[in-house]
Amino acid sequence: MFTKTRFENFELKSELLSGLSDIGWDLCTEVQKETIPLALEGRDVIGQARTGSGKTAAFGLPTLNACEPTGQLQALILTPTRELANQVAEELNNIQGDYGLAIVTVYGGTDIEKQARQLKSGVDIIVGTPGRVMDMTERKHISLEHPNFFVLDEADRMLDMGFFPDIMWVIDRMNNRSQTLLFSATFPQEIIDAANEFMKEPDFVLTNTEQLDIPPIEQFSVRVGRANKLWVVGRLLVGMEKEDQTIIFTNTKRMVDLLVQRLKKHRFSVDGLHGDMSQNQRERIISNFKEGNSSVVIATDVAARGIDVDGITMVINYDVPDDVDSYVHRIGRTGRIGRKGEAWVLVGRDDVPQLSKIIATHSLQVTEVEAPELPSGVDRDPVKKQDDNSEAADVFGMVPVRLETTSLSKYEILNQVMSSLNCDELAVGDITISDKHTVVEIHTKHATLALKAFNSRNISASVVNI
Repeated sequence: MFTKTRFENFELKSELLSGLSDIGWDLCTEVQKETIPLALEGRDVIGQARTGSGKTAAFGLPTLNACEPTGQLQALILTPTRELANQVAEELNNIQGDYGLAIVTVYGGTDIEKQARQLKSGVDIIVGTPGRVMDMTERKHISLEHPNFFVLDEADRMLDMGFFPDIMWVIDRMNNRSQTLLFSATFPQEIIDAANEFMKEPDFVLTNTEQLDIPPIEQFSVRVGRANKLWVVGRLLVGMEKEDQTIIFTNTKRMVDLLVQRLKKHRFSVDGLHGDMSQNQRERIISNFKEGNSSVVIATDVAARGIDVDGITMVINYDVPDDVDSYVHRIGRTGRIGRKGEAWVLVGRDDVPQLSKIIATHSLQVTEVEAPELPSGVDRDPVKKQDDNSEAADVFGMVPVRLETTSLSKYEILNQVMSSLNCDELAVGDITISDKHTVVEIHTKHATLALKAFNSRNISASVVNI
């Protein structure tokens, strides 16, 4: 039986304990309980923990505790992807509170000179991907001789993605390395063999026993293109009762800001929450939400960690999460202590495989439904529905339109479509005639006008569906 342990039981710096308290973290997860004391003793640690088990804080707290805000590089954390690097850095900044450590992300796909300026202005901890860290080291923007603390996150994914030669390149140049933490969801033999090469008698902590609790709530998915996700959100929000509270989850900080801006434009009272906001801003928003003074918060996964509110009745996944466990953590915000709760996920065509993976992994019951109807007394959508045929289009932008007619030849249909839409032949794709109907492919740019033309009988047929 896993006994709950408080963070205050560890020998952590007071600034970190204050930071944990500010974001509402009191109790440790199992992996944190088992690995943090070992790491604080200065030991090398290998921890087995899947995403969502609290592994970032498991290695993050010892890392932060080992560093001082000097502007001199003291710790290097490597992750397999830029998204994870951002997520780790964001969580470390949330945890450290007012400690003042300079945490810089270093990964590809961003301006090298801008990153170089950030590094030159002072850095205590780097969170990065192997390739860009190597590149910046060779350009003399990073000196790997200085840091003595090294963390390797998601080592199994690193191995799958072929990063191990790069990792060893980095490790070989860390001449001052005195402590190493390695975290992985699984332990292939290659990881164990490699760990023995660069770690000093590491302690193994295998804690994949924590189960994700699936709350007893109703779960719904709505197939909708990105252009009309806000329309669905508007219908969900306008149907809220006065005492209801909702969290809307997105995958990026930019989308948080964008949704706040758009929903406020449509006269919804919403707050955004993400890691780029100041500590005071985040505290104020979380406090207002917990006290019931605000009803809708839009947040990234990391920023929402400090929100534990019993009154949340609905969770909206504006974006399908990239990680399968994150979905369960999101919907777990509602349906607390036996209360009713709903979870909605807005699913574009490209999201279908990921949602299917999430459902299969956790054996979820997610009902596919249409967008909810407007509540009684509301006769107009708060957000207008857009013409959007992109969900039905193929990779070339062609939308299949099925017609009731079979009496026209391909040549006649082509000429009528081109004449009615005033378009050239390239806007019309394949035309397939069967015994019961005809399917005409029309470029998405002209699809809406084509529907009007068909239904107004400008063309000798009527639309069955797209």
